[in-house]
Order: sequence, then C-alpha cells, then structure tokens
Amino acid sequence: MRLLVLVSGGGTNLQAIIDSVNRGDITNTEIVGVISNNYGVYSLERAEKAGIKNEVLSPKDFADRAAFNNAFVKKLDEYEPDLIVLAGFLVVIPEVVINKYEGKIINIHPSLIPSFCGTGYYGLKVHKAALERGVKVSGATVHFVDAGTDTGPIILQKAVYVQDGDTPETLQRRIMEEAEWKILPEAINLIANGKVVYTKTDDYSN
Repeated sequence: MRLLVLVSGGGTNLQAIIDSVNRGDITNTEIVGVISNNYGVYSLERAEKAGIKNEVLSPKDFADRAAFNNAFVKKLDEYEPDLIVLAGFLVVIPEVVINKYEGKIINIHPSLIPSFCGTGYYGLKVHKAALERGVKVSGATVHFVDAGTDTGPIILQKAVYVQDGDTPETLQRRIMEEAEWKILPEAINLIANGKVVYTKTDDYSN
C-alpha cells in the first residue's frame, strides 16, 4: 500500500507511523511521501531523517484557494497514493479531493467522536472544551474523511481518562501517548491488510 501523510506541525503522529512501519507493526505499506502546508515544521525533518520524500504545498503561495486546490489535487496524484493520512493536517480538504479519493483518506481526531468535533474543534481547543464540560473520559478517533467535518465512518476509538488537575496541554499529551499513537498505526495496518472496508454513513454533519 502506498501511504501519503499530510501534516501541519511537529509530526508526532507521523513519527508513530514511521516507527510502526520500521517495527513491522504496519505491514504491506510504504510511506511514499509527506506533504506539509507549513514551512519549517519539524514533521518535515522527521521525514527527511527517515529518508522519505517531503515537500511543502502552502495555500499562501497561491493567488486564491481555487488555485491551491487545483495544485493540491495534482500533487496528490503525483504520489499515486492508496491511502492518504491526515496526521494533524489543518487545511480543509477540498471537495474535489474528497470525491476523487473517497474511501482512501483517514484522519485522527483528539476526542471520542461525536463529542467535541466538527468545525472549530482542533488542537488544544478540543481538550479545552472537554475540560470545560467536565467530562471524565476523552480519547481519540480514527475515521474516514467525507464531505463533512469529522463526520466520516469511524474506524477505531480509544478512551483516555481525564485526571484531576489536567490542563489542555497535559490532556493533549496523554491522549497522544495512550490513544493517537496507537490507534492511527493500527488503523493503517488494518486498511493495508484488507481488514477494513469503507462504507458510507448517514449524514451526521452539523
């Protein structure tokens, strides 16, 4: 399986994928590239160290979003991916990409969907909202990407307990360590070995 990873920041989930491939926890898979929408992020260095082709495609380098979307599709096509992983990729995926790669894009979200998901819920905002609500359990979800925001079919979820005194930062770190870095590689391995089949769900969009 040809795997393409899209990133925006430090790339801890990317590292979890790289390590899992190297350990053999993910089989039948080759990481063919890493694309970031931001320059100078550590995820690109992680890819470079691992000998993985990496590059930047930023909306800021284009006259408008339509021009970026067109370039985005062409760039994805160059890699001929069997699966595209959004590993902390903070760019709205254009409809043309979702339609063309339907069932071939997955995302990791730092909550137990359908809680604390949808438009505006990303990064520390998710954990801040969870703590403000007073939940006792949070976690992470791997799901297929569809036209909605965090509305695609769920592949895997893992719960993580909220602890007394948690801040958004401490909760974020624990969810990464206990959930995200485990279920994202696991989901990729399931897909690579034909154990997960994409099926459309009803429209859960907000």
